[in-house]
Amino acid sequence: VEMGMGPDFDDDQEGAGDGVQMQPLVEGKRRVFTSKPKNALNASSLTVFLLTVGLVCLIGGARSYLGMSSGPASRRMQVTTFNVAAINNNPFEYWLSMPENPAYEDLMGKVEDFLENPGDKDVPVNKVFTQEMFDKLDARLTGVGWKSVKTYWDEDFSKRTIVEGFLKDKSLGSKRLASMPDRVTNTIFTASGSPVFRPTVINMYEKDLNNQDMWWKAWEKFMFDDKLKMKDKDGKVSEQAPWEMLQPIKKAKYPAISEEEEADSLPLQTLCGAIFDGILVSMMNTVTKPDVWQPLKRTIVENLNKKKIPHTLEILEKQYIDASIMTLQEVSSALIDEARKGKLGRNFHIISPKNLDVVRDQNSVILLCKKSLPQGH
Repeated sequence: VEMGMGPDFDDDQEGAGDGVQMQPLVEGKRRVFTSKPKNALNASSLTVFLLTVGLVCLIGGARSYLGMSSGPASRRMQVTTFNVAAINNNPFEYWLSMPENPAYEDLMGKVEDFLENPGDKDVPVNKVFTQEMFDKLDARLTGVGWKSVKTYWDEDFSKRTIVEGFLKDKSLGSKRLASMPDRVTNTIFTASGSPVFRPTVINMYEKDLNNQDMWWKAWEKFMFDDKLKMKDKDGKVSEQAPWEMLQPIKKAKYPAISEEEEADSLPLQTLCGAIFDGILVSMMNTVTKPDVWQPLKRTIVENLNKKKIPHTLEILEKQYIDASIMTLQEVSSALIDEARKGKLGRNFHIISPKNLDVVRDQNSVILLCKKSLPQGH
């Protein structure tokens, strides 16, 4: 069951998903929160391809698709599809079973209660992301040549409450103002293949987030000072700070955003991303102690998130190695590289985009069995 502690992403591989919308879902006798994607399927070529294969097989069998005679089928095609969700490194995305550690269940229950019944804990944003923090952020924004977002802060965001006014504001989700910067900077794979994590609750960031000042200093440094060696689509390596990787939010794609917000979308999403991360850190340190939730997070990260690529490959190699075709969505470039080196590479033609998406790192991939389709088509 999805916890929903973070921006959710739909299957749209260009933009972010449903923002920070929280919806209650009943799991047994416990109400938990789940983020609900608007689109179960996207319009990608892989989906069309898979549906075409399925339709043809229903009408005329695999032999029709393969151009075989209408007589008894001599070949059988097995097609597998798998959304790998490469960008999702949020250890709190799903409600896990950890019977050996009752502190986890207690923590998740307290987070749930905080979101459903915040009461006097639903404080103004400026109590969590302070005026001093905003002033430093705005100076950074104007320092890199972006417009000041002081008006947005003074007239709107500083006065909102952290839960009802920010986390549960559906318009922020529709405008992608919190989820877009999270998508781009949550986990960044550098030119060496090593991941770098934004200081936040919802990824594999390992350093302490014991209080707001500690978080803010790390966050500001990461976004504006850390120069990361990045490889572009042509393989050239250059240095970039995370703020340079952010993408404008286009009204043509996300109509909920106003023309003014579209024009200011780069600094505005940076502000919203900072507020969002600050709220999460404050929430975790409010419902429990840092020496409780941070060790829990590190345990989950070590056993679930860090081993995601080898675990994913193991599933594909053990359970689906007999497939004729695999269509994989939201695949990281790191997983593609590892797949080509191993059993999948020996058994399948691995077809990836000519220009891999190195920023969002969500790529659609087709695997064609070398035995069934020796020429790769």
